[in-house]
Amino acid sequence: MAHDKGLDNVAVHWPRTNQYYDPVAPAEFVDFGAIADAPEIAAPTGALALHIAKTGTVRATAYTELVDLLLGLEGVLYATDAAAEDEDPVIDPDGCAWIAGGLERFVEGHEEFGDLVTFDTVAAVMRTAIAGGRLAEQQLRWLDHRLAGLRDDAGNAPHWTFARTELAVLAGFYRRCAERGFAVFADY
Repeated sequence: MAHDKGLDNVAVHWPRTNQYYDPVAPAEFVDFGAIADAPEIAAPTGALALHIAKTGTVRATAYTELVDLLLGLEGVLYATDAAAEDEDPVIDPDGCAWIAGGLERFVEGHEEFGDLVTFDTVAAVMRTAIAGGRLAEQQLRWLDHRLAGLRDDAGNAPHWTFARTELAVLAGFYRRCAERGFAVFADY
């Protein structure tokens, strides 16, 4: 699913009032700018927070594989379910809450692994989360299959490196949309 300009997730008013979705004013996210000014904040975290504060938008391309893996679906941030139903590619406020919740649980579960999120730490957090569940064996097989599918032909893992705080900011964007009744338009 390669796109020229990548994927933007744009906060929009819900439901739409005319033919087009009206973007939410960046002022609704201005407080994210304070995160970027915090001392000792990871550069990618600061950059994401500042972009959200200025635009009310997430450049989502870098997060698509991770979010799909964490939530167990394909094309979550592309809103492909909505697009498949001949609807606009939009994540409604409930969908934003679901994405935020999944990311928040992951960020919390990753705490013991430190601030650097990699393919291996993602796998470890997910295995830990699944291990205590009802259908653990089935889910672990599913997870192993998904993880294997993300490796390249040589068996190399994706070169994911995220700051845990960066993913917390990402979750914060979707949580803000959910709480204020905004939707997210997938623009690619």
